[in-house]
Amino acid sequence: MRTVETRVGFVCFGEVNTPIDRLQKKHDAALSGLKTLGVTIIDAGLVVDDPKYATAKTALAKLRKEDMDCLIVCVAGWVPTHAVVYVTDELRHTPMVLWGLCGWYHKGRLVTTADQAGATALRPVFEDMGYKFRYIYSIVGNDLPLGEIHAFIKASHAVRQLRTARIGTMGYRDMLLYGTQFEGVSLRKKLGIEVEPFEMLEMVQHLDHIDPKDVGIMLDYVKTNWNFELPCDDEILVKGITYALAIGKKIEERGFDAITLLDVDGMKKLLGFPPAMTFMLLDHFYGVQTIPENDILGAVTQLISANITGTTAPYLEYYEFFEKSMLVGVPDFMVEDATSGPITVLPTAFGLLSKSLLNVSKVKTGEVTCSRLIYRNGAYLMHSYTGVATTPPAWVECGWEDPVPQLPSLEIFPHSCTVKEFSQLVSSQHVIVSYTDVSQSISDFCYITDVKLL
Repeated sequence: MRTVETRVGFVCFGEVNTPIDRLQKKHDAALSGLKTLGVTIIDAGLVVDDPKYATAKTALAKLRKEDMDCLIVCVAGWVPTHAVVYVTDELRHTPMVLWGLCGWYHKGRLVTTADQAGATALRPVFEDMGYKFRYIYSIVGNDLPLGEIHAFIKASHAVRQLRTARIGTMGYRDMLLYGTQFEGVSLRKKLGIEVEPFEMLEMVQHLDHIDPKDVGIMLDYVKTNWNFELPCDDEILVKGITYALAIGKKIEERGFDAITLLDVDGMKKLLGFPPAMTFMLLDHFYGVQTIPENDILGAVTQLISANITGTTAPYLEYYEFFEKSMLVGVPDFMVEDATSGPITVLPTAFGLLSKSLLNVSKVKTGEVTCSRLIYRNGAYLMHSYTGVATTPPAWVECGWEDPVPQLPSLEIFPHSCTVKEFSQLVSSQHVIVSYTDVSQSISDFCYITDVKLL
């Protein structure tokens, strides 16, 4: 995955009659807290409501030339609204945090510069002017609300990254599925993502131009790092590697951030080769998000989640529902970031398909956020919930040859909803998993992009 720094603008406001040394002290404390978040901060300094807007002009001159994910509008005390809007309105297309600071205790008394007076005067104005912002406030005696601020920053970063994202899809509409399709113009308008289909023939044509040295590098990686439950012929490994290298040429040529393949009706049906190991190699060597079956909106959800968390976002598939949990798994591959322990593979076949490598690794457990972007009746929606992922009970999928493998899987116990409530909103067989509670960032992302959160 592309690693692009998160850039955040910061400007602090106060009234001209408030002691400047106190405003500067509050500016410095807020800035110091933000620097612990590990993001790049562009500090535009302290702005007061001087009659000629001198400090506002200085701050705006610095901010307008920067490329920012979001802008933190920090209110250190009462300030007339016009001084703030002078700076913010030119930056109205940048998501903002309206952060009201707080007072302090001195000799047993609360001392305040009326931070929330300034912030509450601004909140409805920001809303009426159509800014995309979150109002966050500090409480005297409490830690700074850095978690809320960071959640919004991560959502804003994801929004900005998606404006230049590209998804490659080899083929289209695998198995004639409905829910994996996309509407290109609205997707570009809403999120900025460009989807570029290419034919499986392009991959096949690239096979004749693969460098044997590159095959050797991948083969050495596979034999060194993967745990084989049964011996596997080099012929199978080389076939999967050459497919990965052929698709990799397309990834590098077009700058794809995510890739999805014609799986069942393409590589399995026409080439007789399940592409599980190919997906695994694309994940490791090219750093792209990977999902099968031409699942475009699944790939979009992966890009959203990955840009929020900074790690690969795996896909899983719903298999069974229980009273308080759901069984989710994958019938093919699991990405490294979500693997617990070594990557474990098994040479096996499913039904009438020729033998290939199946990933049978253990999957990481813990707190998860499960999400799925949906396009329905001309509108984009996001179904998202949080839960705890645990090691599942023993189970198998009917159809695999002996020894029947246990597929990479989890048992997820949702805690932001019941299974019954979840079942009435679930909108795809595929779900994208983030290994932490990013529900606030998902909510903020949906707010910024006008995607309805279910």
